[in-house]
Amino acid sequence: MMGSINSYLDAIPGIKFDYSVRMKYNVLEVKNMERRQGKIIIHASGGTAAKGANTYKLTLPSAWVKEMGINESDREVELSFHGNTITITRRLSVDAFIAVKREQGHALMKLSYFDGEVLCTTIVADSTERVLCIENHTERVIKTAFGNNAVPTWEDLQHFLEERCIPRARAGLREYLETIGVEEYDPIEIIKKTEGRMAEDEQWIRIEVLA
Repeated sequence: MMGSINSYLDAIPGIKFDYSVRMKYNVLEVKNMERRQGKIIIHASGGTAAKGANTYKLTLPSAWVKEMGINESDREVELSFHGNTITITRRLSVDAFIAVKREQGHALMKLSYFDGEVLCTTIVADSTERVLCIENHTERVIKTAFGNNAVPTWEDLQHFLEERCIPRARAGLREYLETIGVEEYDPIEIIKKTEGRMAEDEQWIRIEVLA
């Protein structure tokens, strides 16, 4: 199968593909990956759960958990579902996320969401991978950028930013953009000019591009 795919790639004029590095990387990745077989523990859910609802648990090897740096005082993780794969990753602090992504050479932007003078949410956006890391600084969920959503997506960020801008379909949009000095409708560029301020609340956004 690989040969047939390669033949299609090699047929592209003026482009020569070097498969050796990727093949070597994949082989090393497979060799270094530790795999184990396990069983999901299934229990009937109690309390106010719906009738017939179940709870699913899985025991993880302690060596793996320790290797990830997870302990009793630092045990927050993120779960990702990819159709037939569940991935568990350690939840990074904003500072750790910035350090890791900077080392990888990614383009980063920091958005600080305020209510008046009170910082409510810090958002770090990695536009290279289109992933976010957030930290809420208030227990007042209604004042945070994403409410109860602790793991917002790139699409959630776009929706949040547009909510802090003039609507796309607003009459006179072109004249408005010309007035604030923005060439086209781009929520980030608009918020750089307006700070995302709205007449109905005291919330605003400060944007910093991280080198």
